[in-house]
Amino acid sequence: MSRSFEFWIGSRYVRSRSSNRFVSLISAISMLGIAIAVSVLILVLSVVNGFERELQDRLLAMTAHASIEDIDGKMADWQTLSAAAVENPRVRATAPFIDGQALLVFGEQLSGAELRGIDPLAEDAVSGVGSTMLEGDLDSLETGSFNVVLGVELAQTLQAGIGDKVTVTLAEGIVTPAGVVPRTKRFVVSGIYRVGMYEFDRRLAFINLADAQKLYRKKNTVTGVRLAVTDIFSAPTIVREVALEHGSLVLVSDWTRRHVNFFRSIQITKSILFVILLLVIAVAAFNIVSTLVMVVKDKQADIAILRTIGARRFSVLKIFITQGSVIGIVGTVAGVVFGILLALNLETIVASLEAVFGIKFLAADVYFISDLPAELRAADVMRVATIAIVLALASTIYPAWVAARTAPAEALRYD
Repeated sequence: MSRSFEFWIGSRYVRSRSSNRFVSLISAISMLGIAIAVSVLILVLSVVNGFERELQDRLLAMTAHASIEDIDGKMADWQTLSAAAVENPRVRATAPFIDGQALLVFGEQLSGAELRGIDPLAEDAVSGVGSTMLEGDLDSLETGSFNVVLGVELAQTLQAGIGDKVTVTLAEGIVTPAGVVPRTKRFVVSGIYRVGMYEFDRRLAFINLADAQKLYRKKNTVTGVRLAVTDIFSAPTIVREVALEHGSLVLVSDWTRRHVNFFRSIQITKSILFVILLLVIAVAAFNIVSTLVMVVKDKQADIAILRTIGARRFSVLKIFITQGSVIGIVGTVAGVVFGILLALNLETIVASLEAVFGIKFLAADVYFISDLPAELRAADVMRVATIAIVLALASTIYPAWVAARTAPAEALRYD
């Protein structure tokens, strides 16, 4: 007999014939189950990867990689600190900033917000806020202009647009004989940005650093200095190096400490989803067991004939392992292809569904990200495909072993 006859017979059993269409239907269902489970797992992992990427990019666009702040919020020697930081080869850029709280009023609308005083040129080098502008320009925040750049959600809440004058009111008032009078200042809206994270788009506004110093009466001081580093995962080490070189008592922080819960929750969610959906693949793969058991029962006479004409038990074992392997491999390949296509076109598909049904899958005021991103990673695809094939191969062992033990005389007794 030819060495490849086991493969030929095994693959033949998978294809539909008039005498065993039901068995072939069960084989097709097993393939479909594996394909769906594999594609869903690839898609879910891609979505989680996309969330992690978008969250990281958007957070770093607004919070910078690291920051060094004065304990009292009034750093006088920030120029010296910036010069010392730039000398570090792992620091790309620095930018001074002033953080403060304020009440923004326009017409009958009002909203609390965080005002951040920045140097537009330095800030754009550190965080890339300029690339998020929808209207206007970050360079419009010139010294003495008293312009303000609002987040898109904050602008919608205030119903303010470019050129409108927004009144900024501070909690720190001016003491007069009549009592404490809140300090107010009018700012002109010169730009609107959109990061895509409701947390920032709704509560953060930018003004010029010198204007912030006048508004908060900080004279020539700032809250601190923000850093952009060459390796974001080494930010905790780099910011400490800079602080130690500076020598003063300061507060250091980095993006991993400020938003560590976000990334931890994403990693935990990814692990849990992987295990849960892996069980779905396992269920789909072990459907092969029931398929092969029915095939073995249906092919008792064929097995007996093969044994009587000289086929060894190992050859019978290979036949049914081949059949299960074909089901598993074809199902896995189909699932991988379908999953990759879904992941690569997910944003288009979601946008189309939202347009057709008039719904929003991710509400901006509920979730940190209003879009549904996806990032396909080859490592995830290979891991899912490998596990699916291994489970499919494992599912073939017992039915194939039962077939190999079939006694020809017992199988042909009633035929």
